Amino acid sequence: MSASAEMPYFINPSKNLGQDEKIEAYEQAIQAIDANLMGETDQILKMATINCLLKTYLPYYYWVGFYLVKNDRLMVGPYQGTLGCLHIDFSKGVCGKAARTKETQIVAEVHALAQGTDHIACDPNSQSEIVVPVLNATGELLAVFDVDSTVIGSFDEVDQRYLESLLQKHFAKGALT
Repeated sequence: MSASAEMPYFINPSKNLGQDEKIEAYEQAIQAIDANLMGETDQILKMATINCLLKTYLPYYYWVGFYLVKNDRLMVGPYQGTLGCLHIDFSKGVCGKAARTKETQIVAEVHALAQGTDHIACDPNSQSEIVVPVLNATGELLAVFDVDSTVIGSFDEVDQRYLESLLQKHFAKGALT
């Protein structure tokens, strides 16, 4: 199956937010996530809930999901959006780079990257991306958290700060009590 440039009927195009709106949306989303995940320990349930609530509160999230580490590569895990890449080698794409370096990757315009090596075009509608490594309490890579937008330049240091903090709270520090 190949990707289509036609926007699926069930997906809305992204809508960027101003800085103040973005901060407010993250604050509301994180409050909802923390309330729903209080005491939760199941990682898949946490991932599905985080995807759902972030996509609900942040209108520039087109595709949101986790790629889990399995057999020394990434395998698509819980996500919301169009069909994601099923497997990603650590040597390929923005997700692979985040997995290799264990550092957040922000790409303002994904189609400006070398296709097939620096970027893997799972969906031609994606224009910008942020990928955050998900580490456990010992610093072991569990997954990467990937968000795509249909608008160039959607992600910045505000996204990075909120997402890194959220993922550390729910995966590295354990469940909220």
